[in-house]
Amino acid sequence: MASILVLAGAADLPKEGPLPLSRPAPQAADETTPPPAEVMPEKEPAEDAKEKEEAEKAKERPHEDDKAEAACRAALAQAGATFEEAKVVDDGKACGIDKPVLLKGLAGGVTVEPEATIRCETALQLARWMDGSVKPALEAAMPGETITGLSQASAYVCRNRNGATEGKISEHAFGNAIDLAGFTLKSGKAVTIRPADKDSTLEGAFQRAITEAACLYFTTVLDPGSDAAHQNHLHLDVKERRGGYRYCW
Repeated sequence: MASILVLAGAADLPKEGPLPLSRPAPQAADETTPPPAEVMPEKEPAEDAKEKEEAEKAKERPHEDDKAEAACRAALAQAGATFEEAKVVDDGKACGIDKPVLLKGLAGGVTVEPEATIRCETALQLARWMDGSVKPALEAAMPGETITGLSQASAYVCRNRNGATEGKISEHAFGNAIDLAGFTLKSGKAVTIRPADKDSTLEGAFQRAITEAACLYFTTVLDPGSDAAHQNHLHLDVKERRGGYRYCW
């Protein structure tokens, strides 16, 4: 049987050209998700060569500058963090940290459980975020409570993004990332990271507030609403991007 298509408001349709296609459903976000694409002019050969060169560099782990690392360690100590110098991590061309730190605690007696092997810059931004945003948000949500412990789910590990068997190297493989599973409070209460977009409690508001604030310190912030791989933690990393772009999901 022939089908009949009824068009409402046909006068409003363009006189020429095909009807617009429906927009595809959005894909799940992860560490690899790029910013929204824009229509760009055709690249010049020099631009293609530059992109290929950057892609090759991305396969190698970053190498730290001595002066920058010394300044970072001074700032980390001033922020009240407890840390030690860690041995060079060398897991091949793509994975490792030249000058890692072993982060043991943060200002105010906050322990990092377990201790985290990461780059100094990652530790410094974590310390700044805790003092600048997490602690004030907790005081507003739960007056009288303080954080005694930070539970991290993943620091340095040599793997691909989201644990995939193929694809790009994770920022964890460079020491640029840390996954936060939750906090321990002075009362003994545990605050765990979980899907909280529709949680109307003060604890839910606390999680949303610190997640939004995290993008003031980190260049990538992925929460339980981003995809299935981040349902129980916040992924925080300091990946450098062109133009200072930040990815907050």
